[in-house]
Amino acid sequence: MTQTPEPQTAGQHEAQSDIGVVGLAVMGENLILNMASKGFTVSAFNRTVSKVTDFVEGRARGQSIVGAYDLPELVSQLKKPRKVMLMVKAGPAVDSFIEALVPLLEPGDIIIDGGNTHFPDTVRREAALREKGLLFIGTGVSGGEEGALTGPSIMPGGSAEAWPAVKPIFQGIAAKVADGTPCCDWVGEGGAGHFVKMVHNGIEYADMQMIAESYSLLHGTLGLTPPEIGHIFEDWNKGELNSYLIEITADILSKQDDETGQPLVDLILDTAGQKGTGKWTSTTALDVGSPAATITEAVYARAISALKEERVAASKVLNGPATQPTPNKEEFVEQVRKALYASKIAAYAQGFQLMKLAAAENGWTLDFGSIAMMWRGGCIIRAAFLDDIKAAYDAQADLGNLLLAPYFAGIMDSHQAAWRQVVATAVLGGVWVPAFSSALAYYDGYRSERLPANILQAQRDYFGAHTYERTDRPRGEFFHTNWTGRGGTTASSTYNA
Repeated sequence: MTQTPEPQTAGQHEAQSDIGVVGLAVMGENLILNMASKGFTVSAFNRTVSKVTDFVEGRARGQSIVGAYDLPELVSQLKKPRKVMLMVKAGPAVDSFIEALVPLLEPGDIIIDGGNTHFPDTVRREAALREKGLLFIGTGVSGGEEGALTGPSIMPGGSAEAWPAVKPIFQGIAAKVADGTPCCDWVGEGGAGHFVKMVHNGIEYADMQMIAESYSLLHGTLGLTPPEIGHIFEDWNKGELNSYLIEITADILSKQDDETGQPLVDLILDTAGQKGTGKWTSTTALDVGSPAATITEAVYARAISALKEERVAASKVLNGPATQPTPNKEEFVEQVRKALYASKIAAYAQGFQLMKLAAAENGWTLDFGSIAMMWRGGCIIRAAFLDDIKAAYDAQADLGNLLLAPYFAGIMDSHQAAWRQVVATAVLGGVWVPAFSSALAYYDGYRSERLPANILQAQRDYFGAHTYERTDRPRGEFFHTNWTGRGGTTASSTYNA
């Protein structure tokens, strides 16, 4: 029977570890193994200490990984400035560990939160620890289990003074692009790191939904089987759509169920879960007034998928179109490919626009080209066209919107006819494509010199005296009309545009 070693106290041995990691779920374990493989010595701790023994005597055996059986022992094993990375569930658990660590640390020591934390919590924690002389980093880690082990995308932010101490570790374990550049760089102060990871996840929601809609169009409109669609996705992955999500979807569609021999995807219940980061992206976009409709539609898509029983009942009551158009196969497959790429660009444009507006509101200086490179490898949304995003921001750092970059403007122009045809075919055939259609609406809205918002503002002034600006007067001058002759001249002081 394995004996759990007795906890050691500070001072029993010389500190040897470069970093300590708290949390031995799969992400924590894999990050530790990644660090050790890159030459770092890591101390590992878990609240359930039996997991420490299992880990150091199992996957970590023979590597530069040291077990710790309580927090004082963990801290005693760390070189100064001490670096403790929390890989625990976001929320109260993070605060609990921070509270327990603070008395054990000294000024200049660093606490790192590597979970999917909502960025306002990171802002709060960084400010509170700064008052105690401690440094705090909130970092997004993307790439799932495999990425954590072999090279994730890492997006650190928080106390800038802490970056030099963790930079060799983070950039050492991060994924690398073709020229060796690590998919990790300093994002910004406060909650900037977790904010950028949140937007990454919001784009991920949209990207996944658009790929699902492409499958739905090819399956529902053309009647193609999952393996046939998988082969199409394999071809798409060789061109401008080359990406991790396209690659794995091709694999998914080609997988057969071991028991029945049917395509496994046909046996998976059509209800999708979510952990909150997509919702956070949508609510933050609303907070700062950034149009992120495609990301939000992807969140709503998961919500409506969860209404499985209601949808089954509704399908027996609510009718769609009597007939569905059946387009030419080769032509429609190419149209869907172009629609997917154009929609993808629109979703990324929304994400980068959100980062730009939120950065201005929070006082962050975000390097969008660098962020594109952080997403180029290791992470879930890694894609070849991120190189084109990097090039766009290298050419114009103050680019107002990704759609305005010459490369992307050209793609939207050349792909929009196919995009519109796909959305029209879907609408006429009753095929649900919320992400494709909202991405197209975003494109059409953004390119419109004049929108019908003049009617909205007139309505607001009519019923609430909210005032309006005039096209024949300078911006910033506000007017109110007594529309009924009974309203008087008093106007509301609230006007947002």
